[in-house]
Amino acid sequence: MKRVIVGLSGGVDSSVAAYLLKEQGYEVIGLFMKNWHDDTVTISDECPWLDDSNDAMLVADKLGIPFQTVDLSTEYKERIVDYMFNEYEQGRTPNPDVLCNREIKFDVFLKIAENLGADYVATGHYCRKAKVVSDGKTYYSLLAGIDKNKDQAYFLCQLSQQQLQKALFPVGELTKPEVREIASSLGLVTAGKKDSQGLCFVGKVRLPDFLQQQLKPKEGLIVEIPKENILYKQPEPEFNSEEEELQYMARKIEYAENDGKVVGKHQGAHFFTIGQRKGLAVGGTPEPLFVIHTDVDTNVIYTGQGDKHPGLFKKALFVEEDELHWVRPDLALKPGESMKVKARIRYRQPLQKAALHKVKTGLYVAFDTQQPAVTQGQFVAWYLEDELVGSGVIS
Repeated sequence: MKRVIVGLSGGVDSSVAAYLLKEQGYEVIGLFMKNWHDDTVTISDECPWLDDSNDAMLVADKLGIPFQTVDLSTEYKERIVDYMFNEYEQGRTPNPDVLCNREIKFDVFLKIAENLGADYVATGHYCRKAKVVSDGKTYYSLLAGIDKNKDQAYFLCQLSQQQLQKALFPVGELTKPEVREIASSLGLVTAGKKDSQGLCFVGKVRLPDFLQQQLKPKEGLIVEIPKENILYKQPEPEFNSEEEELQYMARKIEYAENDGKVVGKHQGAHFFTIGQRKGLAVGGTPEPLFVIHTDVDTNVIYTGQGDKHPGLFKKALFVEEDELHWVRPDLALKPGESMKVKARIRYRQPLQKAALHKVKTGLYVAFDTQQPAVTQGQFVAWYLEDELVGSGVIS
């Protein structure tokens, strides 16, 4: 009998995942990951991980499976939290959920599971896995979940073949309502529990509050750039190669204070991200202001009015070679090669038509249409049909 360790988070998805695996005849063990207990940065008195671990224990009890808690907070701090603060200080916007899967759930956690004699680890992610044979070799493909509204393959876009080989995603074949229905019929305490929206480590804490306790506030200027600015009216230069044109499309516009007017003050450029609208506290403009650029060196935030402001859009982005990851290494492009794909630059974004262009230094993703709020530090993921084949960090 194959042994599976399920990461029981205290939510409904992982609860049902554990039940389904047991029904399929696996020997199932539930493990709750405690990733955080630094009380200096807990915002409220409630301690969400205690509730969650309690719910996970009740579920394991109900399903009649062994249960234990593992404390991964040291690794979590080193691999996720420190990385996040470092990224924010550099003015980039990391995606801790993608990293948490690559570094914690399918690495640290996987090693613990293997030490417990597990053949697989399972999570409550809405995605699927399949086997593909290419050139006589077996590869694992990462497919979108059946429930298009809940598809979470994006969060696993950094997994390797070794990690995928050991992973099971039992709820990927179901829709969220079906999962809730199973949980209710079993009388699981998690059946009606709301989905957690917080970071995967600080429970119900909001990211800006968390950041503010770690990064020192530093007053700076908010500058508004008008839509009509000359920066957006430049004629396109002549290009000698496709790569030059891609470089031009993916370039960052360099703003200076005198390109616009000062409209307010903020408490630190590193608290803001491209496309952000809330938290600027500048009123009196006909349309709301959106962040179009942050400069952490000069501590200036550049903004533009309305969600159609030209400073918010880009047709291409670049991923540096060492930030490039192919879930399916057999499909990796060589310099000079290109591939038509569908891509997304954030979790909830509908897939966009795009082309990948491999160059020596990395990879360009050129979209058919302009994309809003392309954000440094976030992950771009690309798909063939409903298979996620690769991803990278937007540079």
